[in-house]
Amino acid sequence: MDLALTLMAIIGGTVGIVSTIYCTISLPAVIIWKFYRKVKYNISIFD
Repeated sequence: MDLALTLMAIIGGTVGIVSTIYCTISLPAVIIWKFYRKVKYNISIFD
């Protein structure tokens, strides 16, 4: 029983860390990309 609980904790922790890293990197990347397109191609930020 302890092995199953430990595996679930490791898998759950890994999924949480990966999703946090993804959100931390992707949100600023999308914002920077939208401003880059606005400056270079004069495309609306909201498209």
